[in-house]
Amino acid sequence: MQGYVQDLLGICRVLDLRDVIVVGHSLGATVALLAAIQAPEYFTKAVLLAATPCYLNLPGYYGGFEQADLLALLQEMDRSYRDWTNMFATLLMGQGTNSSLGYELAGYFCESDSTIAKQAVRFAFFDDHRGILPQVPLPVLLVQAADDVAVPTEVNDYWLAHLPQAELVMLPTTGHCPHMSAPREVLAVMRQFIEK
Repeated sequence: MQGYVQDLLGICRVLDLRDVIVVGHSLGATVALLAAIQAPEYFTKAVLLAATPCYLNLPGYYGGFEQADLLALLQEMDRSYRDWTNMFATLLMGQGTNSSLGYELAGYFCESDSTIAKQAVRFAFFDDHRGILPQVPLPVLLVQAADDVAVPTEVNDYWLAHLPQAELVMLPTTGHCPHMSAPREVLAVMRQFIEK
């Protein structure tokens, strides 16, 4: 995770960026928050799409997944990466979404290096970043789908209770990739937040 954060901060440093509005989807949302904590001088706002600080169900916290279920998902990933990408992409896009979007997402997964993808999925599933939330130094827009298999509504309550400057927009769409399933709606709420 820290490698992704350093990549993001390196881009900001090399391009001498300031007043950045950082946008992160899923695992990228955590990268965005960690970067803002480590180098707040670069960032003014964050937009987090389909974000969760922790996927696991833990005492006093409902992240949506039992550890055994995630381990089984990883075993399937090890067994056949290509089959896993098709199944996982369909699951993430959700019921009722245009099937071509599932194929498109699976294609993105297949284009990535499977060794790196497997490592990223492992730490995404099992890392717990709830402890960083009070340290986030900037306003945050949370954009969540009303029906996301990866982010239950209880996670949204947790975000709002623990993230000092957060606002939540629930989109009436399905799946873990609202920027793909409802791009106009995502863009509209992002613009409204950015222009405040």
